[in-house]
Amino acid sequence: MQPESTLNQLKAALPEGRLPSSYGVYFKNTLVALCHALEDHILQSHSESPDQRPLVLVTFQQGKWYLQEADRYFEIAQCSQEIAIAAVPDSGFASHPTGQLENVSLVDIAPDDSLAQEWNLIILAPGYSAMVLCHELPPKDYHSDAQPSVDTERKFYGLWTFERDCVEKAATILIERMRPYNSELADRLIQQQTEIREAPLKTLTDLSGVVSRIVEYLQTSQEQLVTINRQTREFWELEGQAQRVNRNLAANKLQAFLRMAQRVDERDVANPVASLQVAALAEGLGQLLDLPTIKLRRLRLAGLLFRIGLAEAPTELFSRLGSELDESNKIFWRERAVLGARILSAMPEISPVTQIITCHLEHWDGSGGPDGLKGEEIPIEARILGLVVNFQELTHARGDRPALSYTDAFKECQERSGSRFDPTLVETLGNVIRLSEVGLINLPDRPSQVPTVWLENASSASRLGLEVI
Repeated sequence: MQPESTLNQLKAALPEGRLPSSYGVYFKNTLVALCHALEDHILQSHSESPDQRPLVLVTFQQGKWYLQEADRYFEIAQCSQEIAIAAVPDSGFASHPTGQLENVSLVDIAPDDSLAQEWNLIILAPGYSAMVLCHELPPKDYHSDAQPSVDTERKFYGLWTFERDCVEKAATILIERMRPYNSELADRLIQQQTEIREAPLKTLTDLSGVVSRIVEYLQTSQEQLVTINRQTREFWELEGQAQRVNRNLAANKLQAFLRMAQRVDERDVANPVASLQVAALAEGLGQLLDLPTIKLRRLRLAGLLFRIGLAEAPTELFSRLGSELDESNKIFWRERAVLGARILSAMPEISPVTQIITCHLEHWDGSGGPDGLKGEEIPIEARILGLVVNFQELTHARGDRPALSYTDAFKECQERSGSRFDPTLVETLGNVIRLSEVGLINLPDRPSQVPTVWLENASSASRLGLEVI
């Protein structure tokens, strides 16, 4: 990759040069799948309010892909504030009806510009942000015996992410790379980017649909790749690749979810390690209750992911008490477990973990939600998680409420024993607190095993414990 490539500039602009965990090498059909998933979200989350519609920045690698998708982008333009498309001049964009739309701007880039080797999709809206960013491998980066012989074997350095800060930086870089071709357009795009950043959020964005589509499209693209390879590879080579694809796909799904949950913690300045502490304490209580190993693993993973429903939550949810929230934010707060379950439902391999998160706001006396379960109708892992989440939250400041000591936080949990919480679990938590007070144990602040959120290779799935979920 050339130093001026969007990917390299983004890496230089990020703290410690750390790209998102999805960064890696992708086949073309996988990138098609990712772009389709993000484009479908634009079409299916169409807002009638113009100021809530996204700004879309696109670089179609040498124009090879866009002409197959021109009609699709005509529809996307109806749902967007503006679309800026960069491609080589002879791509044929200008003659297509999409190129004639008032809110579609075409940027004719020079064939020797590295942008002609890039394939980018950046989406910025008040309620969410997303992007696919990639650059085709030059011939020298392929092994001598692995040069692509068909279009689907082409490879790209790339990444995809919902992280707003990362998407904002990439958008600014790409706009500035368009500036030499059209400075007036660049100024307008920067202004729109600023307006979107400052626009009030009128509706809550449910990302469960786009996450589901990403997982579905990834699965489909990998199946298509295996089908193609069945026709061009010996059987033993295919089977080995298929196994690696399945392992990596499962690991990448989970890593994406873990990264989303980690981003929630990073946004919560007052409680930036909530997921790690909850996972550790929940696992500890489960061990004291002698839960089977498989339940402990599920409980640990549920602790790491229980906040994922807040991935696109307004900032106020992390800085105010529930009583201080406006009505729309109160609804978001009450529905956080359901939103999390919707997102995680895209990965059926961890459905028991999803159930734990769904039920962790149920109350022992049946007054909780979402289903009003009562007593032992609530899975024991969910009862543990609900108690630990409440306890851990009380030990950190929120709004005008100061952080409570372990003893005072436990007393508040104890007051809800028999109503919100399982009395037996409260008693077990009390034993742990008392032992910690006299110095016999230290409350754990990290679970015994923390799945990596960075991209791993061959043995990812087994390290993440997917075989036992």
